Amino acid sequence: MTVIVPGRDIASYAPAALDSLRAQTTTAWRAILVDDGSADDTGRIFEAAASADPRFTVLRHTEARGLGGARNAALELVDTEYLGFLDGDDELTPAALERLTGTLAETGSDFVAGAYVRSRWNGTQYAPGRVQPWVAAATAPERLGTTIFAHPAASANIVAWSKVSRTAFWHDLRFPEGVAYEDQIVAQRMYTTARAFDVIPDTVVRWRLREDGSSITQGKHRLRVLRDYLAALRGGIQVLHQAGAHAAVTARLELILAMDLPPLQEIAGTHTDSAYPAAVRAFVQELEALPEFADARVDPTLAAALRW
Repeated sequence: MTVIVPGRDIASYAPAALDSLRAQTTTAWRAILVDDGSADDTGRIFEAAASADPRFTVLRHTEARGLGGARNAALELVDTEYLGFLDGDDELTPAALERLTGTLAETGSDFVAGAYVRSRWNGTQYAPGRVQPWVAAATAPERLGTTIFAHPAASANIVAWSKVSRTAFWHDLRFPEGVAYEDQIVAQRMYTTARAFDVIPDTVVRWRLREDGSSITQGKHRLRVLRDYLAALRGGIQVLHQAGAHAAVTARLELILAMDLPPLQEIAGTHTDSAYPAAVRAFVQELEALPEFADARVDPTLAAALRW
């Protein structure tokens, strides 16, 4: 199995990511480390890992291509039966690869998705939290050989790094480049094109929320990031809708309305650029115009807040 590990200027976090690979209960893995135009010591950390362990291979970009471009470049080099992703500032749990690949070997499904937790700075160290309700709804209980039509709640698990796939499944799948939140649309394409996929409740990744707030997911106050974010949400819904996965669209709407929109509305309420609240309002109107919106369970208080 091959794990693609992209990173840019993550020297503070990369050693922990690499250590989490070395600590796997299975040794049957390779890792392609993509230094995406780093200005810090990320490249040197990756090169040192490859010098010490032949399972690591380094791919270096002189100019940043973003997570989508970094992953796409590495995908061209994968020659193993299975592949997965790990962002260079996150960590795998020790049995993650053994559990994920073992499940696929048992079922023959196209991919398997596991649960994940956020890892937050507690003043002394990064500490993992609990599995959030929407992640649990997507991955628990274990379901083998399922589909998005049988398990629409799976559509909530939209990250690249919680999954392991058969490499052949990626023959016509690639990430959008030049945008943030590049994995959301790809995840929905995976769900809608798979013959079958598996979900397991095991926590396979600790997703780091950086103390300095420098990750993309912590930058939604920036207008450009907001636009990428809304485009990813919009695109994912469109993929599900076009596939006829209407129950999954409804599930995504309910989650977006409950979890994604309230913080955006809070930011919009005090944002200095009028384009920010305008973009959020336009997105809400798009959601309300969807035919699946009528089936979505929306809290009355939240429904009133949508019309701010």
